[in-house]
Amino acid sequence: MEPAAAAESSAQPSGPPASPTARSSAAPGPPAAALPFDDLAAGYDDVFSHSAIGSLLRRPLQRRLRAAFAAGDRVLELGCGTGEDAVNLARHGVRVLATDASPAMVAAARRKVEDAGLRDLVEVRRLALEELTRLGEPPFDGAFSSFGGFNCVRDPRGPARDLAALLRPGARLLLCVMGPLVPWEWGWFLLRGKPGKAFRRLRPGGAAWRGLVIRYPSIGAMKRAFDPEFRVRRTAALGVLLPPSYAGSWAARHPRLLSRLDRWERRWETLPPLPWLADHYLLELERR
Repeated sequence: MEPAAAAESSAQPSGPPASPTARSSAAPGPPAAALPFDDLAAGYDDVFSHSAIGSLLRRPLQRRLRAAFAAGDRVLELGCGTGEDAVNLARHGVRVLATDASPAMVAAARRKVEDAGLRDLVEVRRLALEELTRLGEPPFDGAFSSFGGFNCVRDPRGPARDLAALLRPGARLLLCVMGPLVPWEWGWFLLRGKPGKAFRRLRPGGAAWRGLVIRYPSIGAMKRAFDPEFRVRRTAALGVLLPPSYAGSWAARHPRLLSRLDRWERRWETLPPLPWLADHYLLELERR
């Protein structure tokens, strides 16, 4: 799932769970964590993927995905949501197994793949992050998770071990994760008299959202979870100068400023401490 924006506002996650194509696989019933995302699937693209802020946040992510994976590569997507990134990669010749725990997100992703005519390149399956051992596939050439899938996981060390077994040596792994320190969020909610929301990411044990607990691991915590099987190649900010997705009404009133913030952010996205202060950070790893 891509829970980023959803956890940030009561309306939606930063990314929905996705699933690649119209080929289905038998699986047990969806875990409880999938249910909130079922409710978001129908409007997710309108609220986030195709919004002004969502589009600006997804564009650099997709650019890095295309730089990491080449035509002919076979890639695993975790929490694919409505399939935006799987379809984008497939249009460049990358084969994607897109997985998501939410049946509604999987259905939306399959429709998107069908409409794009990419069934030969994208397969969509219902599968939770905690169920990777069920795959039993030959080694993948890479994997990725967009906009907060790992924020729904209690302990990333389990999926990290599973991914180490699923990826070939040298394979790239890109993780887009909501971080704990977001000055934009502090200012946004403090100005509205909502200190609880302003500092929710700092709560020990995570923040409650729609019956789930959303956790905000630091960059250091994610690095430690994937060590020693993976090494860090790059860390970048997504949403440090750009506002979080729930600030859409502000963005609509300031389109020129939003464009400038996007240009500045892309220029400085890897400059410390910006990745540590962003709504999301993009952690690029390589299988040793």
